[in-house]
Amino acid sequence: MSLLRFAPSPTGALHLGGLRMALYNHLYSRRLGGKWILRIEDTDSTRFVPGAVDGIRHALDWAGLEYDYGPGKGGPHAPYFQSERLDLYRSYTTKLLSSGHAYRCFCSVDTLTALREKFARAGSSTSYDRRCLHLTEEEVARRVRAGERHVVRLNNGAIKVRRPTTDLVFGNLKDAHGSLATDPILLKSDGYPTYHLANVVDDHSMGITHVLRGEEWITSLPLHLDIYSALGLEPPQFAHIPIILNPDGTKMSKRNGDVKVEDYIRQGWEKSALLNWLALVGWGTQHDLEGSEFEVEPTSKAALSNAEPPAAASEKHSPTMKEAPGTTKVMGMDELISEFDVSALTHRSSSLDPGKLSYLNRQHLLRAATTEVGMVGVAGRVREWMNESKPLGEISDEYSTPQYIQSVIRVLDSRLINIRDMVSLAPYLFVAPDHISEEAKHMVRRVKSEQRNEILSAAYSILDSIDRASWDAVNIHDITTKERERKGIPMFLPVLRYALTGMKDGPPVVDLMVILGKHRTLDRIKSVTTSEI
Repeated sequence: MSLLRFAPSPTGALHLGGLRMALYNHLYSRRLGGKWILRIEDTDSTRFVPGAVDGIRHALDWAGLEYDYGPGKGGPHAPYFQSERLDLYRSYTTKLLSSGHAYRCFCSVDTLTALREKFARAGSSTSYDRRCLHLTEEEVARRVRAGERHVVRLNNGAIKVRRPTTDLVFGNLKDAHGSLATDPILLKSDGYPTYHLANVVDDHSMGITHVLRGEEWITSLPLHLDIYSALGLEPPQFAHIPIILNPDGTKMSKRNGDVKVEDYIRQGWEKSALLNWLALVGWGTQHDLEGSEFEVEPTSKAALSNAEPPAAASEKHSPTMKEAPGTTKVMGMDELISEFDVSALTHRSSSLDPGKLSYLNRQHLLRAATTEVGMVGVAGRVREWMNESKPLGEISDEYSTPQYIQSVIRVLDSRLINIRDMVSLAPYLFVAPDHISEEAKHMVRRVKSEQRNEILSAAYSILDSIDRASWDAVNIHDITTKERERKGIPMFLPVLRYALTGMKDGPPVVDLMVILGKHRTLDRIKSVTTSEI
């Protein structure tokens, strides 16, 4: 059975790039008929943010991305926090030491810095002179017993089999061993593993068959394959996903703009639309490098030997591209699963188009409006938001039933992008209109009080004659049109709109009367028939 994993670090709120990676793991695992794990990579206590794990779990739960094993669920490969798996990493380190594929290094930070500077001045790509590799067993044992701080390094020279570097997205990769640090660190002096060792050990011990992760780790793939080789383990299949960029081409991060998932939840975006939007980044486009080898741009030695995942990858990436034209297909989760193809993803990093999210959100709202289950969900979210934030004060329950919200969505149609827009676009659909606002006064400034009352009295009379069972758009339109033509009253519809909404823009007056119903329509007309402007 296929098994995938989403492995975030608890360094803050889940952002859009993380949600997209979780989504891709969900889609691919379900497409393969497999499962996926949530694993928390928390071995760097200096970057740990309290509450981050709960925030990640909440965002995944909101999005409907249900992992099969992990925190809160358990599973056959528990524990799912790397900080609780230290004994496992140390046992694998012992195995590497025993086989000669790793060695202890006692060099101080100052010594290592001096060595790197020396090699850099000489123009050498070497980052360490491997002096501790040549220590005798007796010397190593003595220094360990004496409690000297040390790290454990991979012995690059002991690796005899170099596996070809292949990727499900990029295909065959050119060998990038030359860009690797000299004998990278596997175990730090505090006993915690580096990212490289921990991921290899965890992916193997948890039975991971496919690794989907960000493109920034593609330069580390040769190192990870070397660790698999040194341990005599079979690696999983790798797919490195091009990252999401800001519109200006820089790497999207929590420090730049509105990228936290919690922000999109709070703003009222539909989860199905947000997932659709993220899934389509680089979706299903033809590869620019089809049939050729992809060359990984070398990163610095220091980055490859770093103990933890970098907080932000290099700003320099493959060329940016906007999402391909036509990639606005409206898809729900089942459709995303059935059509997801990791090998068809673009090779280039892509930027998100906010306009596309608006388009997709409106389409998903309209989809929801066609089903009873969908409308119950939307109405529930509208009611919850209005009860919590009270944008219009207290709202009567009659304005938040699924049937009424469905009518609001339909009458606002193309004007409605987000459920929050219901209030900003048409507050009069939830509360009585404000007839003393400047906008309302401006609507009827050229209509004398007597003429206004004549229009409203006539409208009240003819609308009151319509039976409740016949209160529909056709009957309302026919009877008001005939009355307007019979009396030749100017400003008939603008005055009616003023009475019903107090706002100059909005859906057709007839449609508004249908959604408001006969009782509310007549009440609003009556309330302003004798009032002073």
